[in-house]
Amino acid sequence: MKKLLFVFAICLLAKLDTIAQGCVAIRSNGASCTGEEASSTNASGWQLNTNYRYFHSYKHFVGKVEQKEREEKGTDVRNWQHALTISVVRKFNNRWSMTLDVPVLVNTRSSMYEHYGNTSTNPNARRKTYANGLGDVRVAGNYWLFDPSKYKKGNVQVGLGIKLATGNYNVQDLFWKNDSTYAIGPVDQSIQLGDGGTGFTTEMNAYFNFTPRIGVYGNAYYLFNPREQNGVSTTRGGTASATTLKYFTATMSVPDQFMFRAGAHYNINKLMASAGLRVEGIPAKDAIGGSKGFRRPGYVVSIEPVVAYHFSKFNAFVSVPVAVERNRTQSYSDLLRSADTGTKVQGDAAFSNYSINWGLSFKL
Repeated sequence: MKKLLFVFAICLLAKLDTIAQGCVAIRSNGASCTGEEASSTNASGWQLNTNYRYFHSYKHFVGKVEQKEREEKGTDVRNWQHALTISVVRKFNNRWSMTLDVPVLVNTRSSMYEHYGNTSTNPNARRKTYANGLGDVRVAGNYWLFDPSKYKKGNVQVGLGIKLATGNYNVQDLFWKNDSTYAIGPVDQSIQLGDGGTGFTTEMNAYFNFTPRIGVYGNAYYLFNPREQNGVSTTRGGTASATTLKYFTATMSVPDQFMFRAGAHYNINKLMASAGLRVEGIPAKDAIGGSKGFRRPGYVVSIEPVVAYHFSKFNAFVSVPVAVERNRTQSYSDLLRSADTGTKVQGDAAFSNYSINWGLSFKL
């Protein structure tokens, strides 16, 4: 049973770092959980989780249709993101625990359109902007619904947390207009360190073991961000146009985000392998509060394999979610413009093909 619980812990750890899938700005605090075991003992204690995630996005989509000409013409937008999340878990007993998630981000964005423009033939037209530092910290409480000492084959954990606006949501850099002229302005929303809102999170983690080696798991997470806009300009040091003002995209929104996972695992002694489906994204409209402001809503559906190993004093895992469907949905402003013009308006977004995740978990 202890090994089965380790399997569930690793399945949870494998989802700790939900971060931006390219231009769809899914924040790194998303889908954090305790990663703890549903232990039958009533002992308290501490646990330290470290999780790293990397991806490179450059595949552009409008809806589910890939805009292959962007790569062919060299006008694609490229994001590189590294995220290290350090989580400290305080276990009070076999049912209650509290988690503190602290993300540190290193983000790079390369584009032409933000600088000289996509039509430029200047070899210096492609430039980079950067955002590095602390992301949005999250504090959450977690509770196993069923007594682990009685329900040893499966359990359900629920969590409620607060996402704090600790990450800088107005990181600024240089935007070049030609070889000698530049403007200073906020970097793109997709690489900002935070979203500028104080939100709250809800999550559910569940598992059931059919045999000592085979089981299933499911996770669900939603971040509610009541704040509508954070006031940060989207003009990259320029002046807002009449269109952006009319359709509320001159400043950045503070969007909700979501994540769902489900799959099965198989373990042999200290080694575990699992595979499942993962869906994560940004909705066009928030569940609470308004939805004005600039955002790139959309979602990614991935097949997520995970390999984990249990050492004597710590656990380790590696997962590589591979995208099988990417969809840049219509935003709130797209819907307003479509209604006004009578023509469907839908922006694009760049997505990655896959991400690489690995992490360690220590009991202190």
